[in-house]
Amino acid sequence: MSSYKDYKNKALQNPEVKKEYEALAPEYDIIQAMIDARKSQNLTQKDLSERTGITQADISRIEKGTRNPSLEMLKRLAHGLGLQLKVEFIKPNKV
Repeated sequence: MSSYKDYKNKALQNPEVKKEYEALAPEYDIIQAMIDARKSQNLTQKDLSERTGITQADISRIEKGTRNPSLEMLKRLAHGLGLQLKVEFIKPNKV
């Protein structure tokens, strides 16, 4: 059985799949950064909820990718994690 990484690499050879994957990258980058920050502090979703006033259900939805947080919500999450939110625009990599 092949690994997820092998499957992903094969799927990304399809130009349509690659285009959609790249279009969703910013959302998944935010989700992964949030999960990594929360887990590095040994916080549960409930702990983060208590720190931010954002419901645990909403934190779960954000982490699952089924809810897009507003900029204000991202600021609250960063504050609850003791971090600063940084948003930047960069030139895309040319392939």
